[in-house]
Order: sequence, then structure tokens, then C-alpha cells
Amino acid sequence: MTILVTGATGSVGRLMVDELLALGAPVRALTVDPKRAQLPAEAEVVVGSLARPSTLPVALKGVSAVYLAPMARTVRRFCELASDAGVERVVALSGSSVGDEHEGSSGHEYAAVEAAVREAGFARTFLRPGVFMNNTLGWAPMVRAGEVATAYGDATQTPIDLGDIAAVAARVLVSDGHDGATYVLGGPEAISQREQVETLGSVLGRKIRFRELTPAEQRAQWIAYGVPEAAVGWLLEGFEETLRHPQVPTGVVEELLGRPGTTYADWVAARREVFA
Repeated sequence: MTILVTGATGSVGRLMVDELLALGAPVRALTVDPKRAQLPAEAEVVVGSLARPSTLPVALKGVSAVYLAPMARTVRRFCELASDAGVERVVALSGSSVGDEHEGSSGHEYAAVEAAVREAGFARTFLRPGVFMNNTLGWAPMVRAGEVATAYGDATQTPIDLGDIAAVAARVLVSDGHDGATYVLGGPEAISQREQVETLGSVLGRKIRFRELTPAEQRAQWIAYGVPEAAVGWLLEGFEETLRHPQVPTGVVEELLGRPGTTYADWVAARREVFA
């Protein structure tokens, strides 16, 4: 059962290749830049991209299952080509924002991917992670300077490690009982942004101050960084929502993997060099 990993140089896709190989699955990796990806020798590499559907027929030949990175623009063409190639199963990376009607929400793209895969009739599983721990890598310059400034310090979410998403996706692809399932994925703990900064200080052994920005200050900062205004509005509303209604762990990662999910402290400890 050859499994095609699309977006094999992406943040989750690259980890997926390693997870599948560790489970003994035959892997074909789709990437536009094999040299940069530094993929394991055990993986079959095909040059191509979901963004260029003309590259997909070769990649899909002889494939029974696909890990599908989210790309709404070409997903319907992917589904046509995958059906023609005889693909049976698709595990699609989606997001917990599906169903969010805000104009700036990422949920519109994810919903389009899910709809196309569902309508194509594959045996399918949708993975809907929430906020990524990796998002706080953007704090690294502030951490090194000794102060993290952001809005909604007490907004409480359940950030997830990308490695746990990849591990779940790999397990779902190689095991039975997941067809038709939609899994909402989160980390093992509810933690506020202020508490994340405290954790960074504790793990790094340094004093790191937290400074609360107003929503207006945060909006201006993100817009200056080039984030579209609609997306800024959606992000700020999301933090406000988790301030009023703190998220709680779903426990799905632990149930599917049979092990604890990665805590924020463990995630930071593995990336000391980034923040130090």
C-alpha cells in the first residue's frame, strides 16, 4: 500500500514522511525541491506540487492512500486525478476553523478541501487541529530581548505540536476504523499566552517579562507586518473568544496514539536554540 505524502517539504508533510517510514509503510513524497527537503533514502521522491496538477498523474500512479495537504484552489482537480488513479483513501489536513463564517477565517479554505474530498467518494478522514505551538516561534526575537508583548495575554487555548499532528495522520493512514471520521486535535493542556511566556522563562532559565498590548496596538502591528486586515480581525476575535470561553483539551491525540500529547514545556525544551 503505497502512501503519497503531498507537501512533503511542508511543516506537517515532512514529519509525516518520517512517521510513516517508522511504521513500516511504503512512502512516496511529493515535493518541488527534493534537495531542500533532505528526504530519507527509504522514501520514493517525486517532483511536483498540488499547485501544479499536471505533475500529479505520475505521483498518483500505483498509490492507494494519500495524505492531502490543504490547497483549496486545486483540490477538485486533485480529486479527479486521484479517482482516475484508483486512490481509495484520503486523510486530509483541515482545521478547527471549519464552519467559522468570518470573512478572514481560514475555515473557508479548509471547508472547500473537505467538501471536495467528501463529494469525490473516497474513504476519508479529516484532521482539524487548532492553534499550533509553532506559532510562538514568532516570539523568538522578543524572548531573546527579555520581553514578549502581545494582546489577550489571558486567552487560553490548547496549542498542538506539529509532530503530534503528523503522528496522528500517519497512524490513521495505516490503521482501520477511521473512515468517515473527523478528528478535532489539540494539545494536552489549556494554557494562556501569559502562561506560555512563563513556561518559556522557566524552561530557558531566564526572566522573560510579559507586556499586554491593546487589541488596537496588536492590530496595527500585524497590519504593519503585512497580515491582511480581514485575517487580523478574525485572529483578534479568536483570541477574544478564548478569553471569554477558554479551550479545553480534546484528548483525541492521546486516544489515537496511546501516549501523552506533547506539552508546551517539552516543545520549548526541544527548541532551546531558537529562543536562546
